[in-house]
Amino acid sequence: MAKGSGSTRWRRRGTGQKGKMASKLGQMKVPDDGEVVHTGRGCQMPQKETRFKLELLPKKPPKKSQDRGFIERLDHLRAKQKGRGRWEELKLPSPSEKVRRGSTERERIELGREDKMAAVPVDYTVSKIVSLLQNEVSLLAGIPYELQEIRNEFASMRSFLEDADKKGAYTEGEKVWVENVREVAHDVEDIIDELMYRASRPQRDLKFTRFLQKIVEFPRNIWLRHHHANRLRRINTVIKAIPERHQRYVVNHGEGIQAQGEQKWVRNLRESALYTGKDELVGIQDDEKKLLHLLMDEEPGRPVISVVGMGGSGKTTLAAQVYNTPTVKQHFDCYAWISVSQTYDSEDLLRRMVKDFYLAASEFLPMDFSTLSFRPLVEMLASFLKPLRYVVVLDDVWNVNLWREIKVSLPDCGNGSRVLLTTRREDIASSAFGVKSYIHHVQPLGKDEAWALFCLKAFSSSPNKCCTPELEFIAKDLAEKCQGLPLAIIALGGLMASKKSEFEWRKVLNSLSWELSSNPMLEVIKRVMLLSFADLPYRLKHCFLYCCIFPEDYLIRRKRLIRLWMAEGFIEEVRGLTPEEVGESYLIELGHRNLLQVVKNPSGRPKSCKMHDLMRELSLSISDKEKLCLVYSGHEVLRENGARRLSIQTCHNEPYSWRSMSRLRSLFVFPSKIDSPPSVYSLPPGFRLLRVIDVEYVPICKLPDEVGNLFNLRYLNLKGTWIQELPKSIGRLHNLQTLNVYQTKVKALPSGVANLRNLRYLIVCQYNLELVDDFNYVNGSWAPSDMSNLKSLQVLHFVKVNGASARHVEKLTQLTCMGLIKEREVDERVLCSSIEKLSLLSHLALMASSEEEFLHLDSLSSPPPNLRRLNLIGKLGKVPQWFFSLQHLHALFLSWSRLSQDPLPYIESLPSLKRLTLVNAYVGNKLCFCTGFRTLKSLNLRNFPRLNGIVIENGVMPSLENLWISKCMQLQMLPQGIEHLANLQQVTLINVLEELLERLRGEASADRPKVSKIPKINHYYCSSSGWHYENLS
Repeated sequence: MAKGSGSTRWRRRGTGQKGKMASKLGQMKVPDDGEVVHTGRGCQMPQKETRFKLELLPKKPPKKSQDRGFIERLDHLRAKQKGRGRWEELKLPSPSEKVRRGSTERERIELGREDKMAAVPVDYTVSKIVSLLQNEVSLLAGIPYELQEIRNEFASMRSFLEDADKKGAYTEGEKVWVENVREVAHDVEDIIDELMYRASRPQRDLKFTRFLQKIVEFPRNIWLRHHHANRLRRINTVIKAIPERHQRYVVNHGEGIQAQGEQKWVRNLRESALYTGKDELVGIQDDEKKLLHLLMDEEPGRPVISVVGMGGSGKTTLAAQVYNTPTVKQHFDCYAWISVSQTYDSEDLLRRMVKDFYLAASEFLPMDFSTLSFRPLVEMLASFLKPLRYVVVLDDVWNVNLWREIKVSLPDCGNGSRVLLTTRREDIASSAFGVKSYIHHVQPLGKDEAWALFCLKAFSSSPNKCCTPELEFIAKDLAEKCQGLPLAIIALGGLMASKKSEFEWRKVLNSLSWELSSNPMLEVIKRVMLLSFADLPYRLKHCFLYCCIFPEDYLIRRKRLIRLWMAEGFIEEVRGLTPEEVGESYLIELGHRNLLQVVKNPSGRPKSCKMHDLMRELSLSISDKEKLCLVYSGHEVLRENGARRLSIQTCHNEPYSWRSMSRLRSLFVFPSKIDSPPSVYSLPPGFRLLRVIDVEYVPICKLPDEVGNLFNLRYLNLKGTWIQELPKSIGRLHNLQTLNVYQTKVKALPSGVANLRNLRYLIVCQYNLELVDDFNYVNGSWAPSDMSNLKSLQVLHFVKVNGASARHVEKLTQLTCMGLIKEREVDERVLCSSIEKLSLLSHLALMASSEEEFLHLDSLSSPPPNLRRLNLIGKLGKVPQWFFSLQHLHALFLSWSRLSQDPLPYIESLPSLKRLTLVNAYVGNKLCFCTGFRTLKSLNLRNFPRLNGIVIENGVMPSLENLWISKCMQLQMLPQGIEHLANLQQVTLINVLEELLERLRGEASADRPKVSKIPKINHYYCSSSGWHYENLS
């Protein structure tokens, strides 16, 4: 038997003198020195004459009736026994225990740390090991013992690393230690993925050929078991050596010295804003006036005024300028400026307030002031401030609980006192303060203001502080990188003041990521901007860094980002919530913290997001050290660096060196030119361990058959590619969650797609935006005839169904979004019955196979209760009666319905309707909005051949903000009553009659008085030379 080959059992062979053997087989462990040691119970050792054969047997799985909860608890205890002795004795130095924390008890200010994420790969690896141990695969025979040992080590290691993430690694030795942990976790993940790949290889179809395959592969499988067991044993030895080595070389240093130093640095930086001269400020005049008005208006109460913006946006500078204004000091009896920051001591904060208030009021401090505890300090402040009009600035607030702690010390006695706070977090500014509150958002500087500030710093020694012509192009590029952040502009401008030649300027521009992470003159940008990153909850750090994979200024769609987070395993399980809901909460949190710039849709949900350029540069430097991702722009040679993700952002040529990146788990390609010839790219056939392939709008024509070997693949985005057919092997991707072939030329899905049990999103529709007003503007792909196995499917959009496939729709009970193109042969009663059973459905789109075919939907007696979006494309004989029951409907789209009866009375009372789009939906010549539509915000009327009049009664559509009218070629004037729409912000006219336009052009035109209060009126029209725009506002 091979030395150290794993778990064995005693089994009796042959005959000899009597010896007793218990009914249960004792477990055997074979240590590395080859000595056989009995480790189990229920077995008596054999007599000398009795002969036994030591045989390697696979570990038996527990019986179904066995208590798995007990096994899990046993594993937990084993992990404690095996791991705690090594890992729990290691303790990173904590900050001073004497500092009383805020209510969230943060352990330190984590400035610029790059070791925070090490526990994440450990976490993934633990879950994979558990998954392997729970599955019976022959390739793992002999290996479970090694896997169990590593699992136990990693379980303890993960707990320790979470503590390290909270306390922070201060020394270089500790950073090396964390890096070692990360490398080991990646090594184990590689081995486990390789094992899973071997175990998941497809078997032959015929029984005899499968038998021959096993015989042929048997010697190789034996070698692989031995090889992987040895690798795991070596890694286990390395894991155990890491804490021992760390203990040997750890250097004890004073507790809390660095944390206190960082805290002091932050406070000094913020309070230096109090002494910024007026001549150094650009672009804050309007903000200053607004804040001065809020501070000194006639409001008798004590409102809270929150100044919100991302790090470096100038919140503190703005507050300091207002605070130092002489009129403010004269208006209030006393005043205080308090820098709070991430870590604060409540008693210290109160003492500083007492000192500032007493000093401003020219009062002497009590003798025992420094020894008072929290309660006497609160009483002292409240008593002192009660008769006075005061203002206090709470600068840099991170904790929503701060107000609860100090509000009792700031009495509201109707004297016109004010509380002004600055924060990066939107959720803090929006908190319920219990008093009247205002929020002031600090916006980035405009382009001209940013350029003026940059020149003021970068060319301070030049005449008139102006940029020289030879540097202007590079200088403007650098200034734009700051995207209007004053702190970044000042720091970067100060750095460039010492650079004289064009070569020096271009060097900084091309290596800005390195400069931000390494240049001492830009340290202030790094520290201030990374404060927000350091304050993130443990789970959100990886999600945030992941966004730097996308190109600069790239607008990332919400759904795409959340599905990628899911595929990567970044989203934790939360009872009662779907992964999509948890992911959206992550995105909202990152937006509230001003780490991502979030764009919201009309309903207030995140629609997309992007990273600030400088924050992205800092994230890239962290990601590179973390080996989270490598961004390749074509300017350098692509080398293997251990990165788990590769982002290609070039279209120059195909980098064949991709194939050498053995550790890659995710591949992104962002072409710089979408209209490149199809020969530019071909997807590499390697990368068998990939989890993510995202090649959106990359001009590739074919997906290699080898894609079916990517057993680990969870996300495949082929949107906008030139692919016409998916390989049949795609049916082997049993872990696939997302398959996106939107806007491709795929006409039919392979039958194997029906076997993808973990598939959640199947998106296959094609839109022709040039035919947006026509019936055939949307198309889909043929669906497999039997989709009943797709139990996890949530999105199915848009597929063609026949009679056979339509019968299986009712089995897709997890669907939330469904788009179907119904062929003539489909029994609509069966289809309607299936739709009624989809209780989770929130978006339904149904389309007839041709413009003359009717959609018969009367059989749908009770639509899904949570339906929020409804698209019906095709002829309707009449308005379905169940329209009245759509109480939660937000958006209704009726296209080519060509109803003879007016549809408006059936939808005017829907209480939640916000968007209404009608495309050739009515054959009458007049639409009258007589009542209702209380919540409607967007109305889109397109392609009404006979429509010659629209009437809007007073009081109807009070919330309407956008009105679109397109291709209504009989309409000669705007809707009658448009002047009643008080909230209307924009009117868009597309290809309308000249008579209608003449009533709007010029101040003396007929309809000008009706539209004078509408901010924006757009006119688009198409001619032989293309599309044109006219502003009619």
